[in-house]
Order: sequence, then structure tokens, then C-alpha cells
Amino acid sequence: MNDVIIYDNKFNGNEWFVIAMIVIGILAIWLLPKKFTLTQSLFNLLIGVVFGLMFDHTIAVPPFDFYDVGDESRYQPFDIFSYLMYAPFGYIFIYFYEKWGVRGFYTIPYILLWTSMGIGVEWLSVLVGVFHYKHGYQLVYSIPIYLFLQSIHLLLYRTLFPKRKTIS
Repeated sequence: MNDVIIYDNKFNGNEWFVIAMIVIGILAIWLLPKKFTLTQSLFNLLIGVVFGLMFDHTIAVPPFDFYDVGDESRYQPFDIFSYLMYAPFGYIFIYFYEKWGVRGFYTIPYILLWTSMGIGVEWLSVLVGVFHYKHGYQLVYSIPIYLFLQSIHLLLYRTLFPKRKTIS
């Protein structure tokens, strides 16, 4: 049995960062003009949470165990909130994809731009103690994960909502 690693035992920077990311994301969505149907909105909000959970429970648990989330190496109740940080990113990712009419070749730089932003947010998350890398994991290893997930998000979105039924 593995020993529990305790990184922190206070409500401080990492928890405030998670709360700030959620609040800023919700405010951004609230302030943006409404563009999606309820179904599209829910899809784009929930896919970020689902992808976060999938990858955390794939590469952040044994046998890989490449990183920990939050104050301890075991999950704590507050860690659930960290998944809510991903919801606004999924929504805003598709919002600007539709708003700017990104298609064809331009999809590649768009995904690269969002991968860069994801890496930036992950880097900040590591600095404030939301994520703790282990077993040689490095930030650069997240790049293909972001590229893959954003490509899948677009593929699923365009498959499920092919006619671009957005609210004008």
C-alpha cells in the first residue's frame, strides 16, 4: 500500500486558484452573447469535465500515477471542484470556433492556440499547487493530450451538431 503524500494542509493558493478559474470562466460565459442552444451549451460545458475526469483517472492513478491533484496524493472532496475548472474552457473553445467560422486548414492553428493556452493554465496550476507531477512527468507531455482532446471535442461537436444550429 502506498503512503499518502501531503503537499499542503491549508486552504490557500491552490484552492483559491480553482475557485478563481471557475468564477472567471462562468463570468466569461455569462458575458458572451448567447450563441448555443441549451443542448449545445450543456455538451460543451460537460465535455471538459468528462475529459478531465477521464485523463485524471487514466494517467494520474496507478499504474501510471504521473501526478496528484490538490493537497494530497489521495482525492479529497475539494478536488472534485478542480474538474469544474475545465467546463468553461470547453464552452469557450467551441464558442470562438463558431464565432470566427474556423474551418479547414485554420482548424490546425486554432487547436494549437488552445493547446498553448491549456499548457499555460496547467503551468500556472502546477505553480500554485493544483497539480504535483511525479515519476518524471513534465508539462511538455501534456501537449499531445491537449491536441488529442481538442481534436476529439471538435469532431464530436461537429458530428452531433452538423448544421451549426446556434443562436444568433
